[in-house]
Amino acid sequence: MQIEELKKVVQNLIGTFKEAGNISLELRKKGLKKELKEDNTPVTNGDIAVNNILLKKISDLTPHIPIVSEETSKNKDNKDLKDFWLIDPIDGTSSYINNKDEFTINAALIINKKPAAGIINAPEKGRLFYSYGHTNSFELINNKEIKLFDIKKKRKEIIAVTYSDTPKPEILKFHKKFNVSKFQKMKSSLKFCVVAASEFDLYIADARACEWDIAAGHAILEHSGGSLNDFNGNEIIYGKPNFKNPALIMKNKNLV
Repeated sequence: MQIEELKKVVQNLIGTFKEAGNISLELRKKGLKKELKEDNTPVTNGDIAVNNILLKKISDLTPHIPIVSEETSKNKDNKDLKDFWLIDPIDGTSSYINNKDEFTINAALIINKKPAAGIINAPEKGRLFYSYGHTNSFELINNKEIKLFDIKKKRKEIIAVTYSDTPKPEILKFHKKFNVSKFQKMKSSLKFCVVAASEFDLYIADARACEWDIAAGHAILEHSGGSLNDFNGNEIIYGKPNFKNPALIMKNKNLV
């Protein structure tokens, strides 16, 4: 798929992501219905509603490209996926349930097992990011595209994002290696966006997340000039067994 085709697909999704964000907030205001999935993680009627909105729109836009969503089983047993969508309708469900503002809505288009386009909406924060190729990574602010590749870092210190207030020793070793002066906890895929926007510099993660948790953020980060690799410096590919990720190092363009 060429850049202009990717651009058209992503731009056609912006309105849908805004709609899905509004519905997620409306449902939360009314009071969410919560259940536990087989893996003992929570899911809400908000997750399902957003999932259905995204599935319909993406299926209409690209009917011949399979979709893998966190909240459905379809295509998860397909071991030959090369070109496909990855959807996480609500990343940061605990944040969503507990009336916090970090949760995000995510979709990524994977081409030849690599992220070709991504879109993330953080509706409570009013922030929407998307990308569709090298240097074409943006935040939409007041309907104006801000190109993340062109944002200049305004500070000298290195600030990291962490999954926990008390990072593991192996993660702190990387912080020392990169001269991190301070860190801030952030659980959802919003961390990819703020690193891509040079608001933060670095994120180190152990092997925990699934592919749908990171794919959209990976696209936005990489297309802003940043990088995402495993601890050995290998690139991250998609369609792996069980869609599991290795430990990760995320860097913005200033550290690449």
